[in-house]
Amino acid sequence: MTPNRLPIVAIVGRPNVGKSTLFNRLLGQRKALVHDRPGMTRDRHYGRARYIDRSFILIDTGGYEDSTESPLLNLMREQSLIAIEEADRVIFLTEESIPNDPIDAEIVQRLRMSGKPFFLAVNKADNYAKETQAWADFSVHGLDQVFPVSALHGRGILDLLDAVTEGFEETPEDEAPRRGGPIRVAIVGRQNVGKSTLTNRLLGQNRVIASDVPGTTRDSIDTDIEVDGEQFTLIDTAGIRRRGKIERGAEKLSVHSSFAAIERADVALLLVDISEGITAQDTHIAGYAVEAGKALVLVLNKWDKIPDREKYGTYIKQVREDFKAFRFAPIVTISARTGQRAHKLWDLIRHSASQHRREFQTAELNRVLKMATSYLSPPVTGARQFRIKYVTQTGYCPPSLTFFVNDPELVHFSYERYLQNQFRKQLGLDATPLRFRYRAKSGDREGFIDDRPGRKHAPVPPPEEDFDAEFEADVFDEA
Repeated sequence: MTPNRLPIVAIVGRPNVGKSTLFNRLLGQRKALVHDRPGMTRDRHYGRARYIDRSFILIDTGGYEDSTESPLLNLMREQSLIAIEEADRVIFLTEESIPNDPIDAEIVQRLRMSGKPFFLAVNKADNYAKETQAWADFSVHGLDQVFPVSALHGRGILDLLDAVTEGFEETPEDEAPRRGGPIRVAIVGRQNVGKSTLTNRLLGQNRVIASDVPGTTRDSIDTDIEVDGEQFTLIDTAGIRRRGKIERGAEKLSVHSSFAAIERADVALLLVDISEGITAQDTHIAGYAVEAGKALVLVLNKWDKIPDREKYGTYIKQVREDFKAFRFAPIVTISARTGQRAHKLWDLIRHSASQHRREFQTAELNRVLKMATSYLSPPVTGARQFRIKYVTQTGYCPPSLTFFVNDPELVHFSYERYLQNQFRKQLGLDATPLRFRYRAKSGDREGFIDDRPGRKHAPVPPPEEDFDAEFEADVFDEA
């Protein structure tokens, strides 16, 4: 093991023997999806585990199974072999009810050839009789020790951890590696638009399985990466179909995992297959990301398939029209397959995340407010005029501004749209959602109105915004 880094432990085994359940048990949290359908986990999944005073990196893998008929199973097996190569020690997990399986014998042979220390854990041995039977049945592999365990109930786990972590250096909790606040980026979109291909392109390695088969990615896969001295966490997610098309069971869990990935991200890269055009589902996913308050980047993938690419402006204009509710979102055209312009995403992610986290002084906000209201006075509704007393920032990620007013019910969507444009231009916010809230000052009517979609008085985006075009011209090539 290399000094000054955490040791790595991989969990490998046949499909559906409980690897993800054991992974969650050792992490102490439900990070990997668990389902009784074989092949639920397909990629390597990482987490940081701690036992007593020793910390280590844990890898969950897809099922190891040899198949000449299924390319996907072969890719899953390759992911397991990569994990073995990457690990310092391996937990080989099998199932108590299926002894003498030829795939188990092949895995043992692979592990012996690797030269890595490995530990045979027999899962689903949830009583004394099954523990005794496991010792008898699995001694055929010629190993000195067998660890009967129940990943679901925790039985036998401590004995397994004692053996696996023996010799690991002590890692005091206060000195354990920390994430350090990386920029979290969720790559989201419909099925088969190239999310895993883009993830691998950005990472510079085949970290996740990329296939033309829709629904290949089942779980959200986190990968930490450093780019130009800055830390990022890329989250590859499962494809999201229309609600009525989502199947029960494994796919439903996958979609929930994708939405959860959006919730914990800073920036959502919405990948769109531009060769198929924009669909209602694309705008639905964008709406969910903005509703969750995330910076949004529209990534038009498969640009290399567009035959008439010189009409860049026409395509962008149509995309802006299709995503007219999200006019702040930057647009970039790429090809994840060839790598065309994919490198531009890093700068764009930094730019969006920086704005997403911006904080402003109250004096600066009120200077913008004074300028905006001087140029165009608040409207009069009936016999009453809408008056804004002052504004302050009450949240970030995304920036949220609260306006103290005489009556929140007097705000008109057209004037709110005007204020949104002015604050965006004056504060340089061209790549993040911006939330407005209105509150009656003490003594007036109490109440809040915010700008989230579906809420009362949600602002309507303007028909044109010059800062969008200026930003795209500065950041992106038009070819």
